[in-house]
Formats: sequence, structure tokens, C-alpha cells
Amino acid sequence: MGRDGRGVRAASKSSIQISFTYRGIECRERIRGRPTPANLRRAEQYRAEILGAIDRGTFNYAKAFPESARAAQFAEFKGEVKTVTDYLESWLKRQKRHLKTSTHDGYRKIIEYLVLPKFGKRTLSSLTRTDFCDWMDAMTCGNKRLANIQSVVRKAFDDAVQEDPPLMEKNPLYGWTYRKKEDPKEDDDVDPFAPEEQAAIIAALPAQGANMIQFAFWTGLRTSELVALDWSDIDWRKGMAVIRRALTQTADEPEDTKTKSSRREVKLLPPALAALEAQKPFTLLAGREVFQDPRNDARWGGDSPIRIVWTRALKQARVRYRKPYQTRHTYASMMLSAGEHPMWVARQMGHSNQNTTVRIYARWMPQADPQAGGKAVEKFASAMLRLSCDSAKESTGNDGN
Repeated sequence: MGRDGRGVRAASKSSIQISFTYRGIECRERIRGRPTPANLRRAEQYRAEILGAIDRGTFNYAKAFPESARAAQFAEFKGEVKTVTDYLESWLKRQKRHLKTSTHDGYRKIIEYLVLPKFGKRTLSSLTRTDFCDWMDAMTCGNKRLANIQSVVRKAFDDAVQEDPPLMEKNPLYGWTYRKKEDPKEDDDVDPFAPEEQAAIIAALPAQGANMIQFAFWTGLRTSELVALDWSDIDWRKGMAVIRRALTQTADEPEDTKTKSSRREVKLLPPALAALEAQKPFTLLAGREVFQDPRNDARWGGDSPIRIVWTRALKQARVRYRKPYQTRHTYASMMLSAGEHPMWVARQMGHSNQNTTVRIYARWMPQADPQAGGKAVEKFASAMLRLSCDSAKESTGNDGN
């Protein structure tokens, strides 16, 4: 029966065996821990809790011993024995029919690289909110990354609860989000290129690459939108580019844009139109993609091949390295510092509202134009001064009477 007939004994140098009877069957399970006197006492207390739960009819074998092979024998529903790996792998396959390739690949990376190594051998029903809180406590990433991880797991577990029959009694992440205390960010990642830097980069690129980057500087398109652009998306009469698709690294063909607001019409300013005119001899007759990888005369395959050409050009131009995405920041900062309305810039950028635009660029904007505010002073302050003078004269005249 174990230690002095108490149902607990040392099983190895690193584990303790607990013995008890459940549903008329003698059960022996191991728990991790060196069989020190203190750990043996804790094991006795745990065994007492098990016996109490058995007497009350609330004992759940899978929760008490989630890795036990015997758990399946006493399972009352599938979730008590279905492992996290089995469920999430099948769930991920089903999601492929409903998600964009890039989104599905993001889900896959979170599940395969993070969730399964941590919880893969556990049963679904054994997972608790505390498990996830302890797990994320140890992570070094920021709240944005933690929110992405939780979003995927929460969605997967919501579906498990909705299965018929349910695979989980409840979702441990339902109605709860883990967040760390973070210091305010001192700097944003907006680091636009000055006009002379833009010119140096474009001069260092091969012809097709130069056309694409000039177009990027003057439209603010995301890289995924830029490489998905076809000639049929160009409305020459209106002077607009219709943005309705994006091509990410993981997708074989262009897909829908990042968000609903990303589907938009972008006004083609003269430098952007000039870039298209220069690109016509290369790809217009083919009638498909506007911009091609000059190394193989085919549509760009995503960010990676662009970065190879981009990095080489910046090095040759002796321009400090920034990611290609900074062409988008450069466009926004040029428009806003020139006085264009934030709402118009938001529509051009594909932001859902101008608050997003202002939030991203507010820290940078005041430094863009040393004369900012001058127009308001000229228009309103001078009028206020005239009114003050007139009022003072009237007051003086009244006193004289």
C-alpha cells in the first residue's frame, strides 16, 4: 500500500507513486518529484484530495493525471483524452479552407512552434487559465505578440467547446486576456527617407526596380500590395490605382487585401504616374503584373527577393539601411508634413480611420515642418490683434468722454 500503508511510496529518484481505488479498480499513478520526506507528505495530501473527490463524485482522472494511459478508460467525453496536439493539428487543417494563406501560415507558426512544444502532450480538458498565465509570464515578447498568440488559441478552444459532443467543458481563455506591464514606447519605427536619399536609392536600382520603388515612395502601398498590382488595376482616366489584392511570401497567388479598408483607390501623383510610364515597356504588353523581379522577369515572390535587391541598392547608394516598408512611412510623412488632410492620407494608406494615421505619425509630424502653425497664426492671430486694438481704442475714447 506504500508508505506505512498510506498509498504513497518512492517510485524512482525523481518520482513518487500514488495508489488508490477508483470504480473498483486499483490504480497506481506517478507524479514528478524527488521522494523527499516533504514531497512524500505533499503526495499524501494530494492522494487525500483524490479520495475526497472520488467520494463526492467529482473526480476527473484526466485532469488529475493528464498524461496517464489509464485516463482513457475512465473518460466521460472525448476532450478528457484527446491531446492538444491531436486536436490542434486537425483544427489547423480545417482552418485552411477558411483563411488566407498568409493568415493560416501565421496560425501554423504559433501552434507548431509555441503551443505544441509546451502543451502538446496534455489533454484538452486538463488545461487551465493558470497554465497559460504561467507560460506567458516566462515569455520575453511584448503584449502585441502575446495578444496574437492568445487570439489563435482562444479561437481554437472556442471551436473545441462548440464541437458536438464538446471536446472541452469551457475555454480557459474565454473572457480573459493576459497582458504584461509595459513601459511607454519612447520611439516609433517611422524612419522616412529624405528626398536626397530617395534619389540615391532609385539611381542605384536596375530600371524595373527603380520604377517600383519610385512608385512605392509616391503611393504608400504595402509591399504585398505592390507586388500584386496588375495593369488592369490602373485606371488611367481617373488617375487611380485600384488596390484589391495582396501577395505574401507564403501565398502562391495574390489574395484579398489585409483588411476591408485596405481595398481602396489610391490617387496617382505625378511621380507615381511617371514610374508607371517608365515601366510600360517592360510589362504592359504581357497584361498582368506591373512590376517584375528584374532577375527573372516574373512577378516578385514576396518580401525576401525584394530585400535582396533593396539591400544591395542601399549599400551602393551609401544610404543607412531601413526596411522596404519605410517607403510607406516616407509617403505618409511627406503627405502629412506638406499639409495634406489626415483623413485623405488615411484613405490613401488604407487605414480604417484617421486616428490610426495620426497615432502612427504624430510623434514625427511636428518635426517635419519648422513653420508648422504659421498659417494658423497668420489667419487667426492677426485678426485677434486687430480686434484687441479696436477694442482698446474704443475703451480709450469712452474714458475720454
